[in-house]
Amino acid sequence: MRKRDRLLLEIVARHPIRTQSGLVKALRRAGVKITQATVSRDIRRLGLIKVPTGVGGYRYQAPAPARPPAGEAEARLRRAFADYLVNVEEGSGLVLVKTTFGSAGAVAEAIDVAAWPEVAGTVAGDNTILVVPRRPGRRAALLRKLRALT
Repeated sequence: MRKRDRLLLEIVARHPIRTQSGLVKALRRAGVKITQATVSRDIRRLGLIKVPTGVGGYRYQAPAPARPPAGEAEARLRRAFADYLVNVEEGSGLVLVKTTFGSAGAVAEAIDVAAWPEVAGTVAGDNTILVVPRRPGRRAALLRKLRALT
């Protein structure tokens, strides 16, 4: 994803941008040289939508990410583990997933997309993922569930 795209998505997530000209101004304040025509193309390409603000207006918003069906998400996670996993370990209330260098982000995304109820979230580096259990008492079960994917 382009740096400008990430910035544009961040701006619409944090600010109630109502118009394309408002988005142009926000991007320019952030140091991006951009025209309204380019913003219009970016909006279309990124799939931004206008949603009600609740106070009589509309604002831009990124569409909700599509979640694959549970079985498909689990299959994706299994493939990610098969392709990139080095080790699954436990650590102070967390589960540590070691991957090949540069693939932790893809594996963490697969864990997040699987949307297991035991997982509160993940934090990924280059080759290490911290998997945060929703409840500390569920760490051992989460560890077993992750190891079962190997």
